[in-house]
Amino acid sequence: MASESIIADFFQDRSVFITGSTGFVGKVLVEKLLRSCPKIKRLYLLMRTSPNKDIATRRNELINNQVFSWIDQPNALDKIFAVAGDMTLPGLGISPADMQLLIEDVSIVINSAASVRFDDELKDALQTNVKGPRQLLAICQKMTKLEAFVHVSTAFNNLDRDVVGEMIYPSHIDPIKLINFLESIDGDFTRSITKQLLGKSNPNTYTFSKSLAEQILEREKHNVPLAIVRPSIVTAAAKEPTPGWIDSLYGPTGLIAGGAKGFLRLFKCEASCVIDLIPVDYAVNLIIAVAWHQATTKPSQLTVYTSSTSYHNPITIHQMRSFSEEAVTKYPPKEIMWCPSGECTNRDWYFRINVFLTHYLPAYLLDFTSQLFGKRAKMVKLYERVFRAISNLGFFNSHQWQFVSENSLTIQSKMSTADRKIFDFDVRQLNWRSYFETYVQGIRLFILKDDPSTLPQARKTLVRMYVLKVFLRSLMSLCFVLSVVNRFKTRSLFQSPFPSLL
Repeated sequence: MASESIIADFFQDRSVFITGSTGFVGKVLVEKLLRSCPKIKRLYLLMRTSPNKDIATRRNELINNQVFSWIDQPNALDKIFAVAGDMTLPGLGISPADMQLLIEDVSIVINSAASVRFDDELKDALQTNVKGPRQLLAICQKMTKLEAFVHVSTAFNNLDRDVVGEMIYPSHIDPIKLINFLESIDGDFTRSITKQLLGKSNPNTYTFSKSLAEQILEREKHNVPLAIVRPSIVTAAAKEPTPGWIDSLYGPTGLIAGGAKGFLRLFKCEASCVIDLIPVDYAVNLIIAVAWHQATTKPSQLTVYTSSTSYHNPITIHQMRSFSEEAVTKYPPKEIMWCPSGECTNRDWYFRINVFLTHYLPAYLLDFTSQLFGKRAKMVKLYERVFRAISNLGFFNSHQWQFVSENSLTIQSKMSTADRKIFDFDVRQLNWRSYFETYVQGIRLFILKDDPSTLPQARKTLVRMYVLKVFLRSLMSLCFVLSVVNRFKTRSLFQSPFPSLL
């Protein structure tokens, strides 16, 4: 259908510069452009090098990734040109020769590079998420063929509002003055004032830095044809490059995988809250469509496009848990520690007690047993790391927002029938129950590395584990009943004036 695609025709003989191409979204973006726009000229990918890995090694690592195995066009990967550089360096660390090539040849720039760590030091987050895009904007202003610059931000900024519109909201701090100020002070002082700088509306340095970047780009864009795409929580592919494709444990993926293995059984969250998820292929398709729309319509104003589901097709944490458990029952992992489950609670005392009883207590017992046999104790430390990471999600799991996403519908109305299928991002058609079946199968295959042939045995293991669970619960219930009956009999014996008649 690529021959019928107006968007594919637009990318013909055009070169694209992409940052963040080794990340989850970046890899899917590169794959989609190569597969669905087969006549694209070249993809310039910014990649960091190291003393142990030169630019050729980094390129080979990328093109050997499984995500590209579904491209059937011969020599498609030959269009990938790796550019050595770093978003944190002056001029992005790009050599003069490569810089000249980019300035003369690139028509589309897509910035998907970002530090997504919630616990980054403020200076580090600003370096990658603010200064990097700002330097990239300066490079865009020199490009002779530039038709569109698409900056990938996040829906999770401006969180002091229940409804977040598709617009740039000013922060309580001037972003440029803040950067200049932070450059003049040391790290210790920066850490001491970070909470005050973030304010109540920013739970971490990631959301804060992404919000500041939007403001700076809007202020300094001048004649650059800039558009901003704000994905929400990016999850496994719904359709492409293959259903369920996922390669990281970020977001709900790690929680679902942990629950499926029986490793995690309790989650601190508000089950009634809407959780905003977006399949990675929906986000990538919107990014590509925005680049095409920006270049062909040349809007005079910066436009923000939100890639999310809370506005048109919301799902709650309770529904996510329910659909995930249904799917895990059908497609259980090959090896499990206990029956898959995922109880939700927002009561801190209940969470702490049950985490100790159902997670840490068994972990201590397992570590003690391991040490008896001369093996390394690791379960307690593993749970400590996991729950430390989960605690970073607490703010998002107990709040909800509605991210307005109307601008994407405007683009969709201007797309051809073929392009609506090839570059599908209409979340209104997303069936959540079916999607989570796909998601769980993707986790099983791509994260847990369980071969599909092991599924029948995995189902038998799950049945046996459920039988064991029912047996142990019945045994505990029986012991409790016998204890109560025995206590009642003992009390009656001492209270009766005729004990011999009892």
